Amino acid sequence: MTDLRLAHAPGVPSTADFRTGLSLLPGGVTIITTDGPAGRAGFTASAVCSVTDAPPTVLVCMNRSSFAHQFFTGNRVLCVNVLAAAQQPLSALFSNRDMTMAQRFEQCAWQPLATGAPAIEGALVNLDGEIVATHDVGTHSVFIVELRRVHVPEDAVQQAGLAYFNRGYHALAAAA
Repeated sequence: MTDLRLAHAPGVPSTADFRTGLSLLPGGVTIITTDGPAGRAGFTASAVCSVTDAPPTVLVCMNRSSFAHQFFTGNRVLCVNVLAAAQQPLSALFSNRDMTMAQRFEQCAWQPLATGAPAIEGALVNLDGEIVATHDVGTHSVFIVELRRVHVPEDAVQQAGLAYFNRGYHALAAAA
């Protein structure tokens, strides 16, 4: 039997325990993009989930210390681009701090959707919406996003999805 006793104060998990535990929660890999008066930006994220379908709403979590944070709070629009397994290199591209935002967008095909936020071509789905509320929690902002457009390419259901689990990428095959 595994010993589950913690080596620190009861009721407060350590940062390391929290990160290890959450690394075992599989998450879809997305690139979150924005464009508007504040400028164009994008970052890789797995902290995205649905909130409600009436109205269609998702939430996106972003570290407030991120250089890109100012673009999202300034533009108040974003597009959640859910990556296909074949797009794994884009995940690394949009998390590379040594590349400018312009360099990131030059290396992938995209087009603006209803809000003007970039929709990355080849994504399994593009969820385009307006940030209607922001809640700061700890180190992050939680953006509540009401969707204005959902774009699902015709071949999306035949593609493998990209998930992040146990600190590594995994392709998820389409259902048989």
